[in-house]
Amino acid sequence: MSVASAERKTKKKGGGLSGVLRREQKDPITEEELMKKDVITPEDCLRLNGVTDNYLCPPEANVYGIDFTRFKLRDMDSQTVLFEVAKPPPADNGGEPEFDQEEMDPNAGRFVRYQFTPQFLKLKTVGATVEFVVGDQPVNKFRMIEKHYFKDKMLKCFDFEFGFCIPHSRNTVEHIYEFPQLDQDEIREMIDSPYETRSDSYYFVEDRLIMHNKADYAYNGGT
Repeated sequence: MSVASAERKTKKKGGGLSGVLRREQKDPITEEELMKKDVITPEDCLRLNGVTDNYLCPPEANVYGIDFTRFKLRDMDSQTVLFEVAKPPPADNGGEPEFDQEEMDPNAGRFVRYQFTPQFLKLKTVGATVEFVVGDQPVNKFRMIEKHYFKDKMLKCFDFEFGFCIPHSRNTVEHIYEFPQLDQDEIREMIDSPYETRSDSYYFVEDRLIMHNKADYAYNGGT
C-alpha cells in the first residue's frame, strides 16, 4: 500500500524501542534447510549463523500490505542526523503503470546499500526512526530480527517488537541501537573492506516470516 492510499491515522510509540543484543542460539540451521520449510519462525532465523545468499520469502508473503515510507538515522549523543530518506508519493500518470511489470525486478526495494564515514564505527547509540503504513488487515505481533555480519563474523543481532497495528494505519517507531564497541584493528579492517559488512532484516507477523530485506555497508566515505 502506498503512502497516498493509507488513511492518515497515526500510531506512534514514543521513547524508542531498545533492541536486545542476542547471542547465536545452539543447534544452528542452514539456509537450505529453511528454504524447505513452509513457515519460517523467529527462532529459525535466530539459529542462522551467517548472512543468507537468497531471500527467505517472496514479496507476496507480505499479505498485510506493510510498506516502509520513511527512514532516519541519528546519533543519540549529538542528535546529528546521519541519514534520512523518504519514499516519494506515486506519480500521477492517469492510473497507467510507470514500468513494464514483466521487466521489474521482483526484489526491487528489498536491498539497500549504505556508505558512511569511518566515524560511524565509533558511535555508541543510534536511533533509527521508521515510518510505515499497513493495509486492510490488522497486524498482530509484528516483530523484526536484524542480524549484522562482517565477513563471516556476526557483529550483532537485534530483536525488536512493534506490537499491534490497526488496519489502514500510519505508524512511526524509533528503534534504539546500542552498538558493540570495536577495537582499532577491527575498525580499520571494516573501513578497508567496503560492503563486506552486511545485514539481514527479518519481519514476522504472528511468528511467521512475511518480509526479508538485505543491506550492505561501507565506512570509507570521505576518505
